[in-house]
Amino acid sequence: MRVADLFREHNRALVAFLQCRLNSYSDAQEVAQEAYVRLVTLEKPEQVESLRAYLFRVASNLAVDRLRMRQVRADNPIEPPDEDLHLAPIPERHAAASGQLQELHKALRELPPKTGRAFVMHVIDGCDIGVIARTMKISERMVRYHVANALAHCRARVDEPEMP
Repeated sequence: MRVADLFREHNRALVAFLQCRLNSYSDAQEVAQEAYVRLVTLEKPEQVESLRAYLFRVASNLAVDRLRMRQVRADNPIEPPDEDLHLAPIPERHAAASGQLQELHKALRELPPKTGRAFVMHVIDGCDIGVIARTMKISERMVRYHVANALAHCRARVDEPEMP
């Protein structure tokens, strides 16, 4: 069963399951998304007997991690600053986002062609790993490798501190 099929058939049940555990719909959606990401980046999905069971197990483990993190935050609250901190005005946020987008485009141009193509097809176009593998005539494992490398490269480039 492919990830897209799992999503279509079980996402509603998965989110409901997580919402009961986490008491938060938005947290449940985030954890479900992370579980799907883990499933997509799985090295050898053909070795998993039941992808549905695996998906729910991963989601359950991630929910436990989220609950633990909540407890840590509750035990060590962050003190709010004395003055009010507000978001930057819209033009400044727009300028910052535009800068990040330019850095992302620059980072994508630095990637090898196959890596960039796999990343764009998967993340931007939303293509399934299997479809990308057939289109690019490479294995699904190589598609995952290219996408993971592109993500790591883009994250590193966007997070790089600016040089003086």
